[in-house]
Amino acid sequence: MTATDDHIDRLPAPALTRPTSQAERVADMLRTFIIEGELAPGVRLSEERLSRKYQVSRNTLREAFRLLSRERLLVHRMHRGVFVARPTGEDVRDLFRARRALELPAVREADRAPRELVEAVGAAVTEGEAARAEEDWWRMGSANMRFHEALAGLARSARVDEFMRQVLAETRLVFHVMAAPKEFHDPYLPWNRRIHLALVAEDTEDAAAELTEYLATSEEQLIRAFDAMDPAAET
Repeated sequence: MTATDDHIDRLPAPALTRPTSQAERVADMLRTFIIEGELAPGVRLSEERLSRKYQVSRNTLREAFRLLSRERLLVHRMHRGVFVARPTGEDVRDLFRARRALELPAVREADRAPRELVEAVGAAVTEGEAARAEEDWWRMGSANMRFHEALAGLARSARVDEFMRQVLAETRLVFHVMAAPKEFHDPYLPWNRRIHLALVAEDTEDAAAELTEYLATSEEQLIRAFDAMDPAAET
């Protein structure tokens, strides 16, 4: 059994509910696996095994692969197959530009959002705190992804939600490359709680200020880490 086989065998059962076409549903499933950390950069996606595991045609898989390739989540290598993408330092910079454009406006207007959307932000923080207590760093990373997804969700826009999932999937690949989930998530968990509490208090100005500093600090930390890596490791 190859490493590719191992990765595919460990993937969970799908929850295909949101998109409309079969290819979009498969793409959303694979995107979710990336956000949750189930698929790491460089993993080869076998058409045969995925088709058999999820009972979809190879044509459907190829269309899903094309959709995710346009989102920069997958890459096709001639005569080798389809692989999960490996981000670069420049990708990190662009991802944070996108995150500022999506998350900050949503937080600034959060006082107009239904309370259940603010509660979703808090639930993600609580999940992260529980994961930290158990020293489950990858689960804490997944909770952090859900925290930022919930922040963007305050915009109450299906399009923002869709764009944010694409951005978070790429962001999770960045953290995979770093291979140090505790160091890159643990310092930000108290920050997540402060942002949540500011939202609960309807102090959107403070929440946005905290998030602005948070994103700047996180981007700087990741860029330093990428710059310190061997350039060959990014290819």
